[in-house]
Amino acid sequence: MSKHLRILRSFTVAMLLCSPVMAEETINLDSVVATVNGEEITLGHMMMVREALTDQYRSLPDDLLFNGILDQIIQQAVLSQSLNGDLTHRIELSIENQRRLMSAGEAITRIIEKGMTDEDIQKAYDAKYGADYSGPMEYNAAHILVDSQEEAEAVRETLLAGANFAETAKEKSTGPSGPSGGSLGWFGPGAMVPAFEQAVVGMKAGDISEPTPTNFGWHIIKLNETRVQAAPRLEEVRKELLDALQQSLVDAEIARLTENAKIDRSAAEAMNPAVLKQTDLLDAPVGE
Repeated sequence: MSKHLRILRSFTVAMLLCSPVMAEETINLDSVVATVNGEEITLGHMMMVREALTDQYRSLPDDLLFNGILDQIIQQAVLSQSLNGDLTHRIELSIENQRRLMSAGEAITRIIEKGMTDEDIQKAYDAKYGADYSGPMEYNAAHILVDSQEEAEAVRETLLAGANFAETAKEKSTGPSGPSGGSLGWFGPGAMVPAFEQAVVGMKAGDISEPTPTNFGWHIIKLNETRVQAAPRLEEVRKELLDALQQSLVDAEIARLTENAKIDRSAAEAMNPAVLKQTDLLDAPVGE
């Protein structure tokens, strides 16, 4: 056997002897990646840091991200250890509140994960937008905008005398809709400033309004027609309905859990609510 083959054989045997040991080491969340003065940093700690990063940082090369996260945790560890356990109530209570908040969030996630079926969404849609649905009133109007009340009154007189509204708007209106004959198209409640909307709501189709002041100037409005807003299609409101159903599910579960919990608020009822302002207590060392 040649020298080279003997060396290769010896190397192969060595690798085979080592392999079982390596295979027995299962990587998991508790796998220690480093220690800082005896404090263990685990793979789980690093994963949680990665989870909080934006996609921009997650897309970094694996080795760069791995070492960057590890360096960050090591730096945090040495800084934390430098306090020698000398923590304030502010820190400890923040940790407790954060744990409670995250646990509550996980509970809500599990409630929502029970899911809503398409049938549930359809029933919610039918209940809200069924045959008896009556949407808000919508208006189709045009207007002429001028700078003063006197101008508005003069324009209104010419319109009442038979002048064409669209042509007058093109000639007189200072608003952006002037070139298109003052047309505003269809709009619903809340789309216009309150004074304008109030004037339109009080009109009938074909009416020409009195001069109406707003922050933009003086308006002469013509109401062309009205209609009741049609029910939206299911796909347009699916997310809205799903959110409402999920919120109802969560509210019901919170109510059930609260009803079954042993809650004693007597200490709070005997306390002056103003004590919440004594935040200087938070900065006292733990133990005081």
